[in-house]
Amino acid sequence: MLRTLGGNLIEFIGNLDALHSYLALSYQEMNAPSFRVEMTDDGKMLLHYYSDRKGLYHIVPGIMEAVAKDFFDSHVTMVVVNRSEEDERTGKKEHVVFLVKQTNETGKIRDKDNSSYREEALFQRLRNRCASLVGNKSGWDLIRAVVLSEEGSHQSTLSPCYLDKLWMEKKAFCSAFPFHIVFDKDLKVRQTGVNIEKFVPGLQARDATMDQYFTIIHPQVTFNIESIRKFINSQFVLKSYKDKQTTLKLRGQMLWMDSLGCMLYLCSPKLRSLQELQDVGLHLADLAQHDVTRDLVLLNQQRLAEMELTNQLERKKEELRILSRHLEAEKEKTETLLYAMLPRHIANQLKDGKSVKAGEFKVCTILFSDVVTFTNICAVCEPISIVHMLNSMYTKFDRLTNVHDIYKVETIGDAYMVVGGVPVPTETHAHRVANFALGMRLAVKEVINPATGKPIQIRVGLHTGSVLAGVVGEKMPRYCLFGDTVNTASRMESHGVPDHIHLSSSTYSELKDSAFNIQERGQIEVKGKGQMTTYFLLGNMVVSEDSIMGREDGGICFYREDLHDQTRTGALFSL
Repeated sequence: MLRTLGGNLIEFIGNLDALHSYLALSYQEMNAPSFRVEMTDDGKMLLHYYSDRKGLYHIVPGIMEAVAKDFFDSHVTMVVVNRSEEDERTGKKEHVVFLVKQTNETGKIRDKDNSSYREEALFQRLRNRCASLVGNKSGWDLIRAVVLSEEGSHQSTLSPCYLDKLWMEKKAFCSAFPFHIVFDKDLKVRQTGVNIEKFVPGLQARDATMDQYFTIIHPQVTFNIESIRKFINSQFVLKSYKDKQTTLKLRGQMLWMDSLGCMLYLCSPKLRSLQELQDVGLHLADLAQHDVTRDLVLLNQQRLAEMELTNQLERKKEELRILSRHLEAEKEKTETLLYAMLPRHIANQLKDGKSVKAGEFKVCTILFSDVVTFTNICAVCEPISIVHMLNSMYTKFDRLTNVHDIYKVETIGDAYMVVGGVPVPTETHAHRVANFALGMRLAVKEVINPATGKPIQIRVGLHTGSVLAGVVGEKMPRYCLFGDTVNTASRMESHGVPDHIHLSSSTYSELKDSAFNIQERGQIEVKGKGQMTTYFLLGNMVVSEDSIMGREDGGICFYREDLHDQTRTGALFSL
């Protein structure tokens, strides 16, 4: 698009404003600068730069140098000769005048009267064309091809021929150019097109002047002949008020007629869409058949429709992105709740629509705990105090399940149940649960009994054996354990001693060869089980309390499972 603006630098600069005006159809908020070329009597070229933004004139020389080099194979130097504000009352904040010197690649100044330059430039172009056109051509065919292919050769030598008489009727001219105005140096209207008369009827009045009905939108110059002639190469946009609500904008060029001392303004309505066409009360029939505004309106209407569809798609995409983020957040909440109710791999199977079959675990360790004198506490305390106490205790216990990587089965009232080795079998199930029990006993020292104001006490019981585990229920599924091991573990808790960890003989067998400090309790009568030899777990001799509580290195503990060591030491390592 830039390369087609003109055949030389002057034509290029002279059409920049027209390009900006075209782009403004799509980008209405665009505030482009304005450019004007002035040729002085001594043949110097002056570039006038107008802008609403101060301080940007420094980039103009670089842009013009690049255009001259890339488009016209010449070198340009520019010097600021004047910098002022509002000298010409253009409405722009900054007006800078550059002196432009344009030279060819050999350093000669481009001057239309410099015959030696023209001859050298022509010779250079002919030599370049010969190199590209040699092929199979020779003699006069080669010369003919070079001359005819020389860019602009015919146009540059053409001298227009003007007739003595204009072969056009007044009526035909006014109909062929329905939007045109002829006015004299005093801005008095002398002639108008048929549609100008239709939409601005006041112009027909005697002594009507242009500034009574129009204002100049672009270029921002004073409405007089001198200013218009100074910007004669610019595209002029005029605005007319048909009435208080409707505004008609005209866009076109000014042509000065010396013999008549009048200015001819050939124009068309400035429209972007069919909606704007309707808003000003126009129809496509009001535009001349040869006027490209017809095609421009229709094409731009299609483009606006495509842009609107694109914008709608972008809005929908953004809405979907927002909904997707919300959905992801809700999904995380749902998964968190689901993982709190079920083991993670069991929950994932249910999410995938797979059925989860009950499975038997040959060996695992189950723990039960309850609060000592919980019934008495409930009898003398407010319910909210009980809730706060249990919430504080269970929060600490839940954190310990993550530290020792065991599964919390459920809580019922003050009873808390966990299991090691289910649903993921592990050789160190008993060691994990034993260390968890030691952590529980330490954690409850920070939980206050609302009845006495002292730390609460708990009973803890452990038993090792086999269980059957599976998901029970559909509306509110739970992962439950079944078997005599569950009952025996519950008996260990109920027959325990306050602030002690009560072990069955099977759990003792899992822990006896490790570093746990265990004391034999002896035989006791267990309801439904008869006489049983039980033990008390007193502590862990190789692991600190901080490690058991998960206070070291992020609170994550790992258990080494040495499958070759039949004693299964299960030493606890803290990272």
